[in-house]
Amino acid sequence: MRHRPRGENIIRFDSVGLRYGLGPEVLQDVTFKLPAGSFHFLTGPSGAGKSSLLRLMYLGLRPTRGRVVLFDRDIAATKRYELPALRRRIGVVFQDFRLLDHMTALDNVALPLRVRGVKESEIRRHVPELLSWVGLADHLGAKPSTLSGGQKQRVAIARAVIGRPDLLLADEPTGNVDDHIAMRLMYLFEELNKLGTTIVVATHNELLVQRFAHLPRLHIEHGMVTTLQQEPAAVDDLEAE
Repeated sequence: MRHRPRGENIIRFDSVGLRYGLGPEVLQDVTFKLPAGSFHFLTGPSGAGKSSLLRLMYLGLRPTRGRVVLFDRDIAATKRYELPALRRRIGVVFQDFRLLDHMTALDNVALPLRVRGVKESEIRRHVPELLSWVGLADHLGAKPSTLSGGQKQRVAIARAVIGRPDLLLADEPTGNVDDHIAMRLMYLFEELNKLGTTIVVATHNELLVQRFAHLPRLHIEHGMVTTLQQEPAAVDDLEAE
C-alpha cells in the first residue's frame, strides 16, 4: 500500500458525464476532488447515480465525456494492460457481496493477499483476527451459502479492507447489519482512514450520516454532485443515541 501525503488528490473528476446507451445522462458535469486520506459519505435518493459514480471510481465504467484522474493517471490515456495494477490499489464493497461460493469465509477474505503473494503464515494470522473484529470468529470455515445477508456483508467488507487499499469504496456497507455492527464497521473504516486510506461510503442511512456528522459528503441529485460540509453533532446528541 502506497499512501500519499494527506492533501494531495487521489481522485479527480472534471466535467464528467455518463449515459447508458442512447438514454439520458445519469451523471452530468460532475467535478470534484478527493484529497488523499479523506473520508466522505456519498448520499442521494435511490436512482440518483451513487452506484454509477462508484463504478467510475473503481474503473468499472468509462465516462461518456469528461476526465477522470486516479492516482495521477488520466484514465482515458491509460493503457488497458495498466488498469489491473490501478484496480489492485482499490478496495470495493459491493451491494451484492460478490463472494466466491466454493470458498470459505476465511479463503474469500484471504484471496486479495494470496493474489499478492503474501505468506500463508501472515494470512493465517491476520485474516482470522479481522473476521473476529467484524463478529465472524465462529464462521471462518463457513461458505457463503450458509451465511445470512448481514454475515456475507461483513465477509465482503473484511475482504475489501484486508489489504489496506489506497482507496476504499463501499456501496451501502451497513445496509444488511444491525446498528451495533454498523457502528463497529464504521469504526473499522475510521481506523483504516487514520492509516491513510481514502474512503467513500455510499449510504441511505441518514442516522449514520448524522452520527458521523464531522465527515463531509458528496451528494447526488438530478445527476449533479455537490460537496457538503456537515455541521458537527453535539456531544449530548451522540451520547443520547
